[in-house]
Parts: sequence; C-alpha cells; structure tokens
Amino acid sequence: MKKLPTIVILIAAAGTALTFVFAAPDNKTDTAKPGSIATAPAARAARAADSNVIARVGDSDVTLDEVRAALTKLSDNEQAALAKDPALLNQVVRMLLVQRLMLNQAKAKNWEERPEVVAAVERAREAAIAESYLQSISTPPADYPSEAELQQAYEIAKPKLSSPKQWRLAQIYIALLEGSTKEDADKAQAKLDGVKKQLAVKGADFGAIAKSHSDESVSAAANGEIGWLTEPQIQPEIRTDVAILTAGGTSPALRMKDGWHIVKCLEVREPTTIALEDVRGALTEQMRKEKTRANSQAWMAKLVQENPLAINEIALAKMLEDAVK
Repeated sequence: MKKLPTIVILIAAAGTALTFVFAAPDNKTDTAKPGSIATAPAARAARAADSNVIARVGDSDVTLDEVRAALTKLSDNEQAALAKDPALLNQVVRMLLVQRLMLNQAKAKNWEERPEVVAAVERAREAAIAESYLQSISTPPADYPSEAELQQAYEIAKPKLSSPKQWRLAQIYIALLEGSTKEDADKAQAKLDGVKKQLAVKGADFGAIAKSHSDESVSAAANGEIGWLTEPQIQPEIRTDVAILTAGGTSPALRMKDGWHIVKCLEVREPTTIALEDVRGALTEQMRKEKTRANSQAWMAKLVQENPLAINEIALAKMLEDAVK
C-alpha cells in the first residue's frame, strides 16, 4: 500500500523558517526497504519514532513528548487559556523551535563551558532537586481530602457559592430635584400624571413609554431597562418597595431626591447555591494545593528548628560593601 505523504507547513517566525511535520499513517508491510541495512521491525521503529516529531527547524526536531513537557510547566491560567483556544498550542511549538535554534547556536560556540553558565546550570540543578524533594514530601495522600473534610470546606465556602435574589428592572424617571421651583415642580407633576395615565391603559407598553418619556437617557434608550440588581444594589429609599415586586409587577411613583421613579420588575431570580457535586473537583484541587503549601511551610520550619542557621552578618555586610564599590 502507498504511504500517505507527510504534510509539511512552513511558518515564518523571528525571521526563521519553522517546519511543522505531521506524519501520515504508515501501512507498510514487514518487507525491508531495498538498499536498507535495517530489518523490517527496525525500520518500523524508526518510522514510529519519526512520527513523534511534530515540528522541525533546521536539523532540530521538536517531539510530542517535548511539547507535553512544556505544557506541564504552564500556569493554571495559561493552561486554561490553551484549553479554550487550541490555536495557542502553535505558539508553544514556535517557542520551543526558536529556543532549540538558539540552543544549537550556543552549543556550536561551546557557550555551556563559560564559567557563569556552568554556575547557573549548577544552581538550577540544585534548585530542581530541592524543589522536587520538597514536593514529594509535601504532597498530601491520594485520599485527601476525605468526604468529611470536603463537606466541611464546602460549608465554609458556601456563602461565596451562593447567589442572592435578583430583580431585572426597568424604570421611567421623571426628573425633579429637591429645591426646584414651583414651575419646574408643576411641569414634572404634569408629566408624571401623563405617564401614569398611559400606564393605566390596558396592555400599555412600559418599554415604549419609558423610551418616550423617561428623563434618564441611558435606560430610556434600552426601553427603560436597568438590568439585574440585588437588594443591596437598590437605592435605600425605594428598596422595600422594589424588593416586594414580582415578575411583571410595577411600583407606584416612588419619590427620591432626584425625582420620581416608576419601576417595573421584568424578571426575578431566586437565591441559589452551587451544589457540592458541581464544585467537588475544583474544591478538591484547591484543598490539595493549600495542604501541599501548608506541609511545605511546616516541614521547612521544622528543618530550620532542627538545624539552627548561623550567619556571619558582619562578613555579609562587608561583602555587600565590596560588591557595590
């Protein structure tokens, strides 16, 4: 059977041609290729290894395993962004390719033999060993948290997992500031009486009336709609009158310092609390992270207690003075 061609994509990045290689399925038989010194199984193994290569720059390859390793180093937020937009994976591969290109050039100049690089590599090696060891002794058991511990944490977090009652509101606002002249007050009262009359008509369209007569331009443009509000978000002067409204209900004209407000309730959301099962995974992960952090701090505190630190502050200060001279 014919082997499907390898798909090659060239992408320009940082002035360098980056080659992405997607190896197609190979259905070759066990017959060795003419002129090959490899046995058929060895040839198959070589092709399988090559299929692990997903990108190439010059003579350097990037494999699936290297991409997976790079992804594990991303932060939680970066991994979440990648999950939402798989196209970002392309950027990860580009980064690895450019890094590989720089590394090859550096090695060609024996850059790894420079004293400062040797020292930096050793520091990184020691830090990696210490970090890995600390992680191993700080990670909680696989069965942590228990069901009881998870339930307790859920009860503590419950206020943050609850949504209070909300009202979707619209209004008609007739402006009349306190201290206005009698003439302004009479005009506002006449306008309010006209709005009330229109609302009293059977089948009256509150939104259309708000759009035509409300003095608050933003909500008027949206047929009077204000949006969703919780009880604490409603002005104290009218909170009680608005909080008793049910879906479709309209308040009387409510006087505030800035004028008259006629409020209509378009929709109501009752209080809700997210169930434990819906947050079990996230809560478990958070608890394990917090436990790991607490274990790390406790272990390091014990380590220092058992091995008191002695620092020559005078010599340290002198070294700092010499360094800044």
